[in-house]
Amino acid sequence: MTTRLALALAATLGLAMPAYAQVTTPPAAEAAKAANPFFSLSPLPLHYPQFDLIKDSHFAPAFDAGMAEELKEVDAIANNPEPATFENTIIALEKSGQVLGRATTVFFALVGADTNKDREKLQGEYSTKFSAHSDAISLNGKLFARVKALYDSRDALGLDAEGLRLVDRYHTSFVRSGANLSDPGKATLKSMNSELASLGTKFSQNVLAEVNASALVVEDVMQLDGLTEPQIATAAGLAKARGLEGKYVITLLNTTGQPPQSQLTNRALRQRLHEASVVRGSRGGEFDNREIISRIMTLRAERAKLLGYPNHAAFGLEDQTARTPEAVNAMLGQLAPPAVANAKREAAELQAVINKEGGDFELAPWDWSFYTEKVRAEKYDYDDSELKPYLEMTNVLENGVFYAANQLFGLTFKQRTDLPVYHPDVTTYDVFNADGSQLGIFIADMYARDSKRGGAWMNAYVSQSGLTGFKPVVANHLNVPKPPAGDPTLLTWDEVTTMFHEFGHALHGLFSDVEYPYFSGTSVPRDFVEYPSQVNEMWADWPSVLKNYAKDYKTGAPMPQALLDKVLAASKFNEGFKTTEYLAAAMLDQRWHQITADKVPKPADVIAFETNALKTDGIYFPPVPPRYRTPYFSHIMGGYSAGYYAYIWSEVLDANSTEWLKNNGGLTRANGDHFRDTLLSRGGSEDAMVLFRNFVGHEPKIEPLLRKRGLMTEPDGAGKGASKE
Repeated sequence: MTTRLALALAATLGLAMPAYAQVTTPPAAEAAKAANPFFSLSPLPLHYPQFDLIKDSHFAPAFDAGMAEELKEVDAIANNPEPATFENTIIALEKSGQVLGRATTVFFALVGADTNKDREKLQGEYSTKFSAHSDAISLNGKLFARVKALYDSRDALGLDAEGLRLVDRYHTSFVRSGANLSDPGKATLKSMNSELASLGTKFSQNVLAEVNASALVVEDVMQLDGLTEPQIATAAGLAKARGLEGKYVITLLNTTGQPPQSQLTNRALRQRLHEASVVRGSRGGEFDNREIISRIMTLRAERAKLLGYPNHAAFGLEDQTARTPEAVNAMLGQLAPPAVANAKREAAELQAVINKEGGDFELAPWDWSFYTEKVRAEKYDYDDSELKPYLEMTNVLENGVFYAANQLFGLTFKQRTDLPVYHPDVTTYDVFNADGSQLGIFIADMYARDSKRGGAWMNAYVSQSGLTGFKPVVANHLNVPKPPAGDPTLLTWDEVTTMFHEFGHALHGLFSDVEYPYFSGTSVPRDFVEYPSQVNEMWADWPSVLKNYAKDYKTGAPMPQALLDKVLAASKFNEGFKTTEYLAAAMLDQRWHQITADKVPKPADVIAFETNALKTDGIYFPPVPPRYRTPYFSHIMGGYSAGYYAYIWSEVLDANSTEWLKNNGGLTRANGDHFRDTLLSRGGSEDAMVLFRNFVGHEPKIEPLLRKRGLMTEPDGAGKGASKE
């Protein structure tokens, strides 16, 4: 997808990445242009960004000149006296906005991975400008008339299947952006989009600022009992960096649950950590997001009504594989009862351990992961700390993630040190096909830092396209705590599976083989985009892959077979908790986006709305709070509004696919080539569910997911397929 249209669509969906803005600032002087890396293609391999030359002062001039240039390009297309053709309208749009595309791609990538005050200020200043610029294009009546003329006569254009789909997608994108509205309606929509862009930026900046400000300060090292020596050293280093010499700092992740809770023996400290986490964005002060939430939900509901939809979910889901809120509700509703039942059985086991140890208290959220590790140790005779010496980060990446990609697809990787990076912790790799030709460049950014948003994600700096001739440059981002200098980076099992997951996204981008930028890489429906990445998780514990990377970081000795067997046996352990916390968040997302504007709660009632929604949906279980509460639920204030269900929806497809792979021999080149040819290389150039069927050979079934998550409650064949076209 071209950057311009990607951001235009982002504006209509309320994504965190705002669209562009119309400005009247004249282009920068020629001398300034020559010194600005965004005004020309990067001369580095595959047009890799010139991070060593890019300065924050380059962004605003590139934004301003890039928007002015794109508006001229669009005006020329819209006012072309010649009749609309595929070349002079659609292809011309695909080629437009190059300067702006380069600048915004790098800017928003850096805002996520390594922000600073200057970048945050720019983000705030340009969010409404970007929205206005997007609207100036998507609501251009003459431009839409040309697109519509091509759409109406598409069968007579002599296009191939990908070209026909491109015409269809452009028409759909314009219509969903409000092209059919009256002039007063367009004016109202522009105002809404502008305010939503500003609010979304403020929300995301509040979340990042508060997650840093909420770090827990611990006075006494004895309170950190249960943490490893390297973890304690890291906590001391974080405190020293904040001017708190002699104290200890535990930083927070953006999720409700916090990893140290599984280790800390001090229950009061675990409670402090939990309470610091769950009150974020809702306790008053400068980072309180409740007023923003109420306003965003109101605007989204009003905008959906303006565009002809009953609610924001109906609008957002129409263009996904799910199609309707009813389909999503049915699937989530089918999964919730067995998930909660499993979580309650797990809670009973945890309470039994508490009682056995003489604990005079009832299981609370801050106890769950701590006692889960005790039960895990008792059931499977190991805990996560036993695994970590075998899970050194670089070894996991190069001899695990890369090894699996080599065995399945024939890919090889070579680290390079000559390319500039935006942070010293970043590493780069050339990626080669089995025949030795270069496929792309992969950027690995694995460590957490205060300038980086929470979570894990993939992004593309350069997207593949036959039209442009570009090959992909893609990046993976994790938030692994960085150990003290000289110490190894030892991962948890969750961090290992996250690394495999994100590389699944990277493969989706790297394997892209489409003609038009619109369809490149991961430009697929939100509820399909997680699917290939979830499939890639299966190789994390695939025996031949695990044996290749799970080696003691000191001696190189392989993980003992007995421990490996325990890891595999415990694969469904604690699944009730994991499914319930996820479903609670996904169902909250739907509740927020399936209401009309008059039902949106006032800021003071945001938390009460959450509780009532969870109870109504039968997913309320206090020991297992939602993975995200609304005030720090960045997914749904950004690109996953009404779309957080996508992870489990995609997992239905993933579970079907992993069963297919296992039944057809597993980690083989034949399977990899089939996956690449039928699905991973196609981007958004074909209907998502057609791609799925081309790969697996049948409609999706829900039973494989129920088996995978230990939730099977009925005989095979009794359920219905979870996805429909």
